[in-house]
Amino acid sequence: MHLWNSILDVVAVLTAALVLGVVFERAKQSAIVGYLLAGTLLGPAALNLVHAEDTINALSELGVALLLFAIGLEFSWQRLRKLGAIALGGGTLQVVLTGALVAGFCMLFGIDARIAIAVGAIAAPSSTACVLRALGDRAELDSVHGRTCLGILLLQDMAIVPLVLLIKTLGGEGSLWRIAAQFGFELVLAVLLGAVFFFLINYVLPLVFDAASLARNRELPILLAITVCLTASWAANRLQLSPALGAFVAGVLLAESPYAVGIRADVSVFRTVFVTMFFASIGMLADLEWARANWQLLTMAVPAVLVGKAAVIWLVGRLFRLPRRHAIASGLCLSQIGEFSFLLASEAGGVLPEDGFRLVVSTAVVTLLFTPYLVSVGPRIGLWAVQHLPGGDDAAGTDDDAAGRSLKDHVIIIGFGPAGQAVLDAVRSAQIQPVVLDLNPRTIAAAQADGIYARIGDASQSTVMNELHPESARAVVVTIPDHRTAVQIVHQVRLRAPQTPVFARARYHVYASELEREGATIVNEESYTGYRLGVAVLQELGLRVGVDPHAGE
Repeated sequence: MHLWNSILDVVAVLTAALVLGVVFERAKQSAIVGYLLAGTLLGPAALNLVHAEDTINALSELGVALLLFAIGLEFSWQRLRKLGAIALGGGTLQVVLTGALVAGFCMLFGIDARIAIAVGAIAAPSSTACVLRALGDRAELDSVHGRTCLGILLLQDMAIVPLVLLIKTLGGEGSLWRIAAQFGFELVLAVLLGAVFFFLINYVLPLVFDAASLARNRELPILLAITVCLTASWAANRLQLSPALGAFVAGVLLAESPYAVGIRADVSVFRTVFVTMFFASIGMLADLEWARANWQLLTMAVPAVLVGKAAVIWLVGRLFRLPRRHAIASGLCLSQIGEFSFLLASEAGGVLPEDGFRLVVSTAVVTLLFTPYLVSVGPRIGLWAVQHLPGGDDAAGTDDDAAGRSLKDHVIIIGFGPAGQAVLDAVRSAQIQPVVLDLNPRTIAAAQADGIYARIGDASQSTVMNELHPESARAVVVTIPDHRTAVQIVHQVRLRAPQTPVFARARYHVYASELEREGATIVNEESYTGYRLGVAVLQELGLRVGVDPHAGE
């Protein structure tokens, strides 16, 4: 009978999470806030309808393990490197600076050093789920600030491992030196755990399992993933480490195995259910009466977090040569406290007092509510700051100005990714001088090493565009995938050079008309890709290929 009562409580929590998740999604909010509110409403702070808290807490711990396991499966050093130095270096600096700033601020108010460090660690991560969802909804994942946010978020996800170890160590007894020694010991245990599972996954599993057999049967990869995840979690728990840490290590190691592709999609179903239980269980710990009684403290904490994190990320962006407008937009997008902060807060039971825990949870929930709006206004605030605040536009680089003044009959290529490099090859084959503009210092350095006139700069800014002399160019080619920035660039070209032909890449069909209205000749990526796929099918079938309907684009 007790089992069925527990199941009824689980069903009640999932049902409430489903309903409130839908409500918040329709309100352009994150469903995570709905899950948290579901737990709050059903928990002891409100309706007190759920009594099987032990069952729900056990499921939530399993959910966190599966969440970190799935993140480990998606993690890739190669992917991190492709996002540039701001991902690895900037993300690391952001975590360290944010944690140190929050910890220092807490100690100024007389808070114990252990508690201050724990709060700093909890405040450092931003919300991967909320930010990427909001950026995706606005088709801004490929924008400069979108890629910056993605890089920092990936590093933050990776930083959860040492942060969890740090939080657990702070809950121990002894001096700070003893705590540091304990942290080092646990880090060594984590490395040993990773080494054991690396050996098992790369040398033992291939002897036992045939990758082809696993590919034919979808059930076997799921069983393999769950077994490895739970075994690693159990082993970490036996070593008195966080079970979630063991799951993350197992996910990272499986990501490089032949089984990774089949596992990624199938694990997500289980992860969704258990992660929902985790957020609901955190919501049950929220205390509405405490929030009402301490609303003044909450109204000071929320702006401090939003402004402080935004300022740190802006500073990090500027240190890594990110233009001001994109650094501001990135800071506003990542200014909230993320979902992994709930995990860190739950691990901090041995160091955080009860009031501190409630403040952290309440502040995190409120900052998550602000996230969709901050992501929406971030680029506009960044642009406004560049246009109206002292400092002017960002410099376009350090190349010889005389060379810029002599530009004539050239082709300006804006964006030097794979598409821009392909345009460059075509232009050079026609013996026409190319001029390249991009925001990535590494790609610009590579272009300059190849003898190309290339500059670092933001083409949507008038001073940068003026230095490229579009009025004397044969053509301007905009290859960047972010449609909003592309529209602004085309607009700048048209203001300076209304007669110069402008060609733009339209990655998404729905936004192609915006570029056309600004006067660009577009290459509709989705339509052209569809046509080329159709050509490939017909050629494979030995059928005649018709005329390309997009040949004029």
